Amino acid sequence: MHILHEQIGAPQIKLNVESKTAAKLIMTPLPSGYGLTLGNAMRRVLLSSLPGTAVTAVKIDGVSHEYSTVEGLKESVLDITLNIRQLRLKKHTKGVEIVEVPFVKSGKITAKNLKVSSDIEILDPTQLITTCDKADSKKKMYLRVEKGVGHTIVTNVDHASEEDPEFMLVDANFSPVTHVKYEVSPARVGEQTNLDQLTITVETDGAIEAESALKLSSGILESYFQLFNTDDAYTDEEFTTSFEQIKKQRESQEAAAAAVAETAFTPIDILGLSQRTLNALVNGGITSIEQLVATPMTQLAQLRGFGQKAKTELEQILSERGYTLQPSKQQGEE
Repeated sequence: MHILHEQIGAPQIKLNVESKTAAKLIMTPLPSGYGLTLGNAMRRVLLSSLPGTAVTAVKIDGVSHEYSTVEGLKESVLDITLNIRQLRLKKHTKGVEIVEVPFVKSGKITAKNLKVSSDIEILDPTQLITTCDKADSKKKMYLRVEKGVGHTIVTNVDHASEEDPEFMLVDANFSPVTHVKYEVSPARVGEQTNLDQLTITVETDGAIEAESALKLSSGILESYFQLFNTDDAYTDEEFTTSFEQIKKQRESQEAAAAAVAETAFTPIDILGLSQRTLNALVNGGITSIEQLVATPMTQLAQLRGFGQKAKTELEQILSERGYTLQPSKQQGEE
């Protein structure tokens, strides 16, 4: 991790889950340029590497190629295959399944008409496949459904190697992610103004939850990066750090500050205050300089025997010794 995180703290991650299919991840602060680096890598993995389900081949009784027409169907075979590519399905196992699409006498055939097994879920039952107009009910259409990753483009070699020549191969997009974008905006921590905030928005078709898609993508990236640093791992302790080191450093600083707060005690006698002012402070329970500088002037003024003269004396002596009183609270401030 960038050594800058020792100054700005570890990145904070906020995940807003809008629904099972939509989520927004916000990560900040990041060193300059890291928003683009992480965002682009996550986007590519989300779109290309998550498992999903798609139709990879179509068979229609009496049809030998996609440029045909089928008597009784309004759409051409090419239009039907384009509709089929839009089907949103979820297959639980890796094996291939052949799904039957019966023709009705007339009317629309949608995804809900598919005869699927319990291994397949239809995520969008309204997706149109074709429209029948006195079609032959004896004819049937078959879809080959598979689970995979990425996007496959059918080639002539694929057609030639197909075992069943009646099946027409179609391009398949397996990705369950329907939309993903990332935005990099400015972030600031103290005087550090050139930092990044990364926002990733993800939408899926329901085959995988958006939150799970983000986690799976980050896990895939992590597995690849580990290949570079498995054996004889190299590190430069002066310019790199880790979440664990930052956590330990923060805990150590907090413990040290608490210890100082408990043990620090400098008696107010050394200030050389007049006896009247000193008595007013001691009687009010203020016996150390640490207590004194942490007490607002409005509270000191309420002490018995502490008047305007004592106030002027105290401010002068503290100023000479480099101390500053706690600012007075404004009216209405809690």
